[in-house]
Amino acid sequence: LFDLIVGACSIYGGSWIEGAGAVFAENQALAWLTEIAGMPPETGGVFVPGGTVGNLSAMVAARGHALERNGGERPDRWVFLASSQSHSSVKANAAVMDADIVLVPVGDDLRMHGDAVAAVLDEHGDAVAGVVATSGTTNLGIIDDLRGIGEACRERNVWFHVDGAYGGAALAAPSARPQFDGLGLADSFIVDPHKWLFAPFDCCALLYREPDAARDVHAQHAGYLAFLDEWGDWNPSDFAIHLTRRVRGLPFWFSLATHGTDAYADAVQVTLDVAASAAAQIEAAPHLELVHEPSLSVVAFRRIGWEADDYTAWSIKTMHDGTAFVVPSRHLG
Repeated sequence: LFDLIVGACSIYGGSWIEGAGAVFAENQALAWLTEIAGMPPETGGVFVPGGTVGNLSAMVAARGHALERNGGERPDRWVFLASSQSHSSVKANAAVMDADIVLVPVGDDLRMHGDAVAAVLDEHGDAVAGVVATSGTTNLGIIDDLRGIGEACRERNVWFHVDGAYGGAALAAPSARPQFDGLGLADSFIVDPHKWLFAPFDCCALLYREPDAARDVHAQHAGYLAFLDEWGDWNPSDFAIHLTRRVRGLPFWFSLATHGTDAYADAVQVTLDVAASAAAQIEAAPHLELVHEPSLSVVAFRRIGWEADDYTAWSIKTMHDGTAFVVPSRHLG
């Protein structure tokens, strides 16, 4: 442990060789996330600033895969499939890439399902760069039909990305893992330790089932980088849209090394239990109504008879009183 700490910290002093200890530590943290996600052992990746950059890097890798799948032929417009419940960054990233988002209809359970994805994939054919599913939506904590979507993508050789920036942390609790069935089929997956795994900003783990596929798209080549290319070692800069980076995964690794993974399982389970308890109390209260049965730690509810301004006023007062920070949100308008 001491050798790792010395090697990890020395990267700030400019030592590349000893700084490899920091990369080793980050990769240990990524390996734990790979294991609980049910992805293959050869999975690898990098820590990036947040879910937006993680999703963008995965979407760029997906487009590279689609270009190879199409024999180098580009459609008039690339499209990504997602649902109306997807994070706002998915649409923003598509705009950055000059691509379009095709919304897949969700079921009554607000989940994106494999059969619906298959139908839209067949409609758009080679124009599809990838499918973005969500494992824990920001608003309600909904987890898409990962197995059905993954199988539909696999049958058509389409990149399957799972945005678990928030919800993926639930994998730390064994009780929650059955909800993520099919995640192991993902070509890429993100989870933000700075959201629900008790790490400081800015820390998003980006994982690839086949790291070489991402490296082929993202690795930068130039005369001043040739030495690093020839070195032949694992270079985290090869797996996202960045070049220069800091070891943002190190604080997360230190926490895992200090407290152990069992502590993470216990802590996440406590939050799941609190959410279930809150939902039960809301259902028992005559003046409240549960909007959606919680599957993770998000509990969305409404007060009967209130309008939007009432929620805002109540939230501001509750925050200023120092009681809690409970934010109003919108669902289906």
